[in-house]
Amino acid sequence: MKPTLQSRRLAYGIALGLVWLVTYPLLLTLLEALGGAGAWTLEHFAEFARRGDEWRALWRSLWISTASVVLAGLVGVPLAFVFERTEFPGRRVLGALVALPVALPPLVGVIAFLFLYGESGFVSRLVQTVLGLDQPPWRLHGPGAILLVHTYSMYVYFYLFARAALARLDGSMLEAAAVLGAGRWRTLWKVTLPQLRPALLGAALLTFMTSLGSFSAPYIFAGGYRVMTTQIVASRVNGQYALAQVEAIVLALMALGALWMIRRMQSDETVTSAHGVAPSRQRIVSPLARWGFAVIGWSLAGFMLLPHATLLLISLVPHSTWTVELWPPVLNFSNYHELLSEPERLRPMLNSLWMAVVATGGAVVLGLLAARQSLRHGGRMGAALEGLVALPWAIPGTVFAIALGTAFSVHAPYIGRFVWIGTPIILPLAYLVRCLPITGRAALAGLRQLDPALEEAAHSLGAGPMRAFRRVTLPLVRPAVVAGLGLAFITALGDFVTSIVLYTYETRPISIEIQSALRVQEFGVAAVYGVLLMILSAAAFLVWGRGEAGR
Repeated sequence: MKPTLQSRRLAYGIALGLVWLVTYPLLLTLLEALGGAGAWTLEHFAEFARRGDEWRALWRSLWISTASVVLAGLVGVPLAFVFERTEFPGRRVLGALVALPVALPPLVGVIAFLFLYGESGFVSRLVQTVLGLDQPPWRLHGPGAILLVHTYSMYVYFYLFARAALARLDGSMLEAAAVLGAGRWRTLWKVTLPQLRPALLGAALLTFMTSLGSFSAPYIFAGGYRVMTTQIVASRVNGQYALAQVEAIVLALMALGALWMIRRMQSDETVTSAHGVAPSRQRIVSPLARWGFAVIGWSLAGFMLLPHATLLLISLVPHSTWTVELWPPVLNFSNYHELLSEPERLRPMLNSLWMAVVATGGAVVLGLLAARQSLRHGGRMGAALEGLVALPWAIPGTVFAIALGTAFSVHAPYIGRFVWIGTPIILPLAYLVRCLPITGRAALAGLRQLDPALEEAAHSLGAGPMRAFRRVTLPLVRPAVVAGLGLAFITALGDFVTSIVLYTYETRPISIEIQSALRVQEFGVAAVYGVLLMILSAAAFLVWGRGEAGR
C-alpha cells in the first residue's frame, strides 16, 4: 500500500524526533569537544593524545572486551551443545536456569560476586578456614575480577544464540557428512560450526559491545586500573568536562569501528537456507550416564545460582554482626524492616520503578511507531529510521550520558536545548534512549512476520488506519512487543552506567543507593536493594520469556 501524505508526515516527524533525541546530543558533544562555535580548537584532542593514561585506558577497554568475547564463547557454546543436542533428566528446567544470569542487573551481579568470591566472601573465608591461613587467599581485584564477572554475565549471549541456531540446524547436512565418511569432529568443524557462524558472530558482537560499555565491574573491582568508561566518569568528577567529552567521542568511535568490522564479517557470510528438520537429540541410553549428566547439570545450575543465593543470605545479616566467622552468627529481617519503614530508604526503589515504567513505556511507543513507519516506507526513509533506532545500542551508556548532559544543560529552546540536568526528566529520558534499540528491534521482528494483506483486508472492510492497527496489527505483534518491553524494563530498572553521571540526590535510583550503601559498609542494606532489584528483574524476565514463547 502506497504511504499517504499523513503517513509521510508522521514518518518525517518520528525521524526528526529520533535525530533530536539520539544524534543531536552526540553531535553537540563533538562540537563542545572541538571548542564550540567561534572557538574551534583541537587542543582537547591533543591533550588526550599526549596523556599516557588515556591510551592505557583505551587499550584496556579493547583487550578486556576481546578477552570477554573469547571466555564467554568458551563457556556458552559448549553449554548450548549440551542442552540442545543431548537428552537427560531435567534438561528443560536446567536449560532455563543456566540462562538466569541474563536477568541479573550488572551492578547486582557485581556485588553478588563481591560477597561470594571477595576477600571476605564466603568462598574466601572457607578456603582460609580450611587451610588455616592468616590472610585471605586472594583478592578479587583488577582485570581478572572484571573478566570473571564478564564471563559469568555474558556467556548467556553465546548460549542463547548458539542454542537457537542449533535448534534450526539442518539435520540432513549432518547425515550427508556421515554418509561421506566424516567423523564426529570433522563434521563439527566442517559442517556444524560453519552453519553456526552467523549466530556466533552475533553473540560476539553483543558481548563485545556490552563489555566495551561495561561500567559496574570496572568501577567496583578495578580501582586504579581504569578503562575508558571509568576514565570518562573520573574526568567529569574532577571537573575536566572537555576531556570527558573527548573521551566519550573516542569511545564512541571505537564502538562504531568494532560494530562496522563485525557487521562486515557478517555481510561476507554465505547464508545457507535450511530446509530440513533439526537433528534429533542424542538420547543417553545408560542409566548411569543419564543420571551423571543430570547431576553435572544440576551442579552447574547450582553454581550459576550461587550469586543469587549469596545476595539473599547477605540481605539477612544485620549491620556489624558478622566479622571473622565463617557463617553469619545472626540472620533476621531487620535490614528489610529498616528499608521498608524509612521513607528515605524507600525512595530509591520508588524512583527506579516510576522512571523504568515511564522510560519503557516511551521506548515501546516510539520503537513501535518507528518500526511501523520504517517497514511501510522502506528505501532511504526506512533505513534511516531503523538506523536511528539501533544507534544507541552501538554507543556505550557512559557516552550517551555525557552527550545528554551536554545537550540538556543549556537553555536554548530555539535550537532544541533545555536545562533538564538536575531535574526528574533527564534520567527517564536517558533510560528511554538506552531501551529504544531493544523495543524497536523487537517491534521490527514482529512486524516483519506479518502479512500486509491482513491490514489491507481490514481497510477494504471499512476500518480506518488507527482501527486497523489497533484491532489487527497490534494483537498480532503483541508477543514481540511484550518481549521487548520485559527486556527493556530490566535494562532501565538496573541501570548504573548512565545513572551515575546524571542522577541527583532526589532522583537517585536503586543502583546508586547500592553504591552508597557499599561505600559506608552497609552490606546488608546493599544486599536488600540487590534482592529487590533481582526479584523485579526476574519478574520482567518471565514477561520477556512469555513474549518470546508467544512469537
